[in-house]
Amino acid sequence: MSQPSHKALVPFVSVANMMRLVHHVGLEAMLKDLAAYIEDDFRRWELFDKTPRVASHSEVGVIELMPTSDGEAYGFKYVNGHPKNTAEGLQTVTAFGLLADVYTGYPILLTEMTLLTALRTAATSAMAAKYLAPKGSSTMAMIGNGAQSEFQSLAMKAIVGIDTVRLYDRDPAATAKCAANLAGTGLTVIRCASPEEAIEGADILTTCTADKQCATILSDNMVGAGVHINAIGGDCPGKTELAPGILERSEVFVEYPAQTRIEGEIQQMPEDFAVTELWQVITGTKPGRRDARQITLFDGVGFAIEDFSALRYVRDRVLDTPYHQDLDLLADPDDPRDLFGMLTRAAV
Repeated sequence: MSQPSHKALVPFVSVANMMRLVHHVGLEAMLKDLAAYIEDDFRRWELFDKTPRVASHSEVGVIELMPTSDGEAYGFKYVNGHPKNTAEGLQTVTAFGLLADVYTGYPILLTEMTLLTALRTAATSAMAAKYLAPKGSSTMAMIGNGAQSEFQSLAMKAIVGIDTVRLYDRDPAATAKCAANLAGTGLTVIRCASPEEAIEGADILTTCTADKQCATILSDNMVGAGVHINAIGGDCPGKTELAPGILERSEVFVEYPAQTRIEGEIQQMPEDFAVTELWQVITGTKPGRRDARQITLFDGVGFAIEDFSALRYVRDRVLDTPYHQDLDLLADPDDPRDLFGMLTRAAV
């Protein structure tokens, strides 16, 4: 590894600058770019340090750290999940992340990741659907029309090629919000009065609800042959969306089994319940969709390598733009052994 130059100033991407970057690149173009970065890192999956996220649970939510490294760079994300926040006018999920150089240990990027997490989550879903959904998929049911719904819909449009999204949320205001936001995007948007209506004619069923409880958003008799299920709402212990019978009839694909068995839909199943790791499908070592009648299920809970990919993308994309500022985050004494001297001279 070559020795990089030491820099005390750390590029920082604020929420405002992240929004500027998205508009500069284009939302659908950025979703495609992120999916490409994530897919590249899934192809070198075995190089990464991997550990389930470090979670601190409370009665009202969870705070998590999600670290990983490929040996060249180290990244982590701080993220919370507090479903009760919406009623208080706050985001359910907020996040920030850091990328560091392994050679020096110096941070090389600090960025907001609330928006970036929404983007990378949608990009990961669509990347999985590219390999698992029925060929020619054109319609997605979006059950749960909260903060992630528009991103999921547009990622599936940009990467998979859907042209229609059928929306349902138990809160009609959420559906109205999503429909309004998707107007003019090129998607045909259909508001539905029930989950059963939403999944009618859909090739891809996406569930993304926020309540921290074991729920049955899709019952076994609602899911017919040949669909792809993108289950992303069950992302912590005690929180699920699908009836166990659906999992028993599906080929289930996951990011990192040690984490998904704790947090995902498969927490309902026996410890030896068979799953396929998504990176194996992407590298061609395991099959994805095998036939038209198969039910495929991506049990997506979010994994640190996806955040690492997003951090890599922002680092590569932002440094030659005005969409960042340099933070005086690291002490940089003239003599690295004289931190005290730097302090005392600052008082003069």
